[in-house]
Amino acid sequence: MDVTYSYCITPRLISNLFFAENIISFDYCMIQLFIQHIFDGSEVFLLLAMAYECYVAICKPLHYLVIMRQRVCVILLVLSCTVGFVHSVIQLSTIYRLPFCGPNVIEHFMCDMYPLLKLVCTDPYIIGILVVANGGLICSIVFLLLLVSYGVILQFLKNLSQEGRRKALQTCGSHITMVVCFVCSLYFHICKTLYQLFY
Repeated sequence: MDVTYSYCITPRLISNLFFAENIISFDYCMIQLFIQHIFDGSEVFLLLAMAYECYVAICKPLHYLVIMRQRVCVILLVLSCTVGFVHSVIQLSTIYRLPFCGPNVIEHFMCDMYPLLKLVCTDPYIIGILVVANGGLICSIVFLLLLVSYGVILQFLKNLSQEGRRKALQTCGSHITMVVCFVCSLYFHICKTLYQLFY
């Protein structure tokens, strides 16, 4: 997901640097937005699926192979991609039909929602709130579910020995680090967006 996400932005960036042109077509901008949001949404729900896998590995280790069989993993993957697709369609449908006017110049190397909202002829306040609510709601729900799953895991760790706790924390340590980095960057982006909307 991260590789594909990077490839939707990097070729345009390299082209802009190499040919010294800062032009991006509306269609390419919409494609960039769609790809960004589909992979962001999918990755958030994939983190939730990984938290479930950590829960099963730590709390039900003897049933792991039965619970996390290949069919369950495929269903979780397809579900996270479907949720990412729906999120992306919602985000894009809020901005695609808006009337654009003015210079149509974005001061960025990539197409993002809020610089694009500045080019809209109508008042972008309501649309901006909808965009933030969609992304913020998804991020908040997933973050709360992640907290609940780790709360259950921590409660279970009380019953383990010191060595068992250490192994369990090693199992989910990289996932916790990834969740913290991903969720913190999303919340920073949402706060920055809210600041741009109100000021």
